[in-house]
Amino acid sequence: MLFDTDIFIWVQRGNAKAAHLIDRSAKRFLSVFSYMELLQSARDAEQHRRTHDFLSIFGFVVLPLTQNIGHRALIYVEEYTLSHGLRAGDALIAATAAENKMTLVSSNAKHFRPIKELRLKVFKP
Repeated sequence: MLFDTDIFIWVQRGNAKAAHLIDRSAKRFLSVFSYMELLQSARDAEQHRRTHDFLSIFGFVVLPLTQNIGHRALIYVEEYTLSHGLRAGDALIAATAAENKMTLVSSNAKHFRPIKELRLKVFKP
């Protein structure tokens, strides 16, 4: 399962349901873009370390950007930005899930739901 950035934010805020969702997942993946978002939003070096440690302890695999992911994300932006407000970051995360044939779990269904080939699991905090 590929976890959207918002799931990690829910965990950081102390949401037990988000923590349980991660804990019970056998295989845990995230896009390198999500990893960058988490590091970018960190307040200090300590939060960087905690983010890295959390991902390491729970065995997350960070999936890289590839040419196919970039191409698919571009198609998503062309197709869904004007009609549904899809942003580049969400397009990259969705494309990572689709290219790797994974389910994306996110609480942000509004941006992802229109993407037909994306398997989406909606998290309700």
